[in-house]
Amino acid sequence: MTRTFDAIIVGAGQAGPALAGRLTAAGKHVAIIERHLVGGTCVNTGCKPTKTLVASAYAAHLARRGAEFGVGVGSVTIDMPTVAARARQVILDARMGNEDWLAGMPGLSLIRGHARFVGPRRIEVDGEALEAAQVFLNVGGRAQVPDFPGLDGVDFLTNSTIIPLETLPAHLVVVGGSYIGLEFAQMYRRFGCEVTVVEKGPRLVAHEDEDVSAAIRAFLEAEGIAVRTDACCITVHTDPAGVRVGVDCREGAPHVTGSHVLLAVGRRPNTDDLGLPAAGIATDERGYIIVDDHLRTTADGVWAMGDCNGKGAFTHTAWNDYEIVAANLLDGAARKVSDRILGYALYVDPPLGRVGMTETQARSSGRPLLVSKRPMSRVGRAVEKGETLGFMKLVADAQTKQILGAAILGVGGDEAIHGILDMMNARADIDTLQWAVPIHPTVSELIPTLVGDFQPVA
Repeated sequence: MTRTFDAIIVGAGQAGPALAGRLTAAGKHVAIIERHLVGGTCVNTGCKPTKTLVASAYAAHLARRGAEFGVGVGSVTIDMPTVAARARQVILDARMGNEDWLAGMPGLSLIRGHARFVGPRRIEVDGEALEAAQVFLNVGGRAQVPDFPGLDGVDFLTNSTIIPLETLPAHLVVVGGSYIGLEFAQMYRRFGCEVTVVEKGPRLVAHEDEDVSAAIRAFLEAEGIAVRTDACCITVHTDPAGVRVGVDCREGAPHVTGSHVLLAVGRRPNTDDLGLPAAGIATDERGYIIVDDHLRTTADGVWAMGDCNGKGAFTHTAWNDYEIVAANLLDGAARKVSDRILGYALYVDPPLGRVGMTETQARSSGRPLLVSKRPMSRVGRAVEKGETLGFMKLVADAQTKQILGAAILGVGGDEAIHGILDMMNARADIDTLQWAVPIHPTVSELIPTLVGDFQPVA
């Protein structure tokens, strides 16, 4: 016997419950299938717990600096079980909130189990057949586990398995010098651990401009984190001390010995066990579901949202995917992914807020540019807080005067970047931004000054 629904949503991550809410409110009978934890990566192993841990690490860091502010705090210690319990409670509260939300939706059936396609818009879950006129895939992603020599004999950590850790590693070796790896590296250094970052490429966060990469490396090394770039032959083996990571770098020792190793070398989509060929759903060479500008897959009546479609690897892009699909199906809109101006943040301290093109990308476009850059030491708020590391940078088109991109690497950068992101979405030119009157004292108040300092670049 086959159960029939108006719509089936596979995955209860960021986009799934929200879409279920819109569809059920429109009177549709909807099934949402979840094989593991409601809330997806953000709630269970991503944003919520990691930023909670980052907050604990920042508190420890600031306490150690107490004397700079005239505050005596004594010896700073880390109670890791309490740190982990705080993160765990944040997870549970958020997950319960999502579960309660789903439970309160009339017309929704939450089905637990693993979904696999057995035909076009026909899905099987633990032997039960389901079908619907519309199917929405929101299956997310997971940590990429590379085939490093020796890795199969090592008890390694990923972003998921390190979250509940209640003991502090003596020496954490982080393989991967990008967003996830650097957040955990700084976090555990501030918890008092020895930390080494091993990166295959020539610099950290390679997608960013070189000045951003260099500044981030400098302040991480200043906190005592060892950084090994150009690790051209990474191997992982057991060692009496825990784990030995072979790096074979051009400089330094050929290996790093630590107590624990965290793999942070990227993500992969959860698409390899969904039976996609049976439904006529195509993927690219990395396993991401191929979608058009409206998030429709190659199969009629099937859409893909969130990390599994390769159009964004962030909670906010998954949410925007839901908004695009819902607006087009229920509101008669024609919204497109290509209209999205991408912003994101790297939550090291100080954080990096980014939107639009990097300076490198803008230069490669061949258009005439305006570029402005100022150190955070010129920002009153940063000086007052004693957090003056980093800089602000704006890039604009010299002919159209449209903002092309920005980077704010500094205190409050993850918040201040929204002023620029909003102006870009409004298609406002740099003259409009220059004559804004920001509040003093804030980080954002330097943005009009940045505009006034634009210099032409060939």
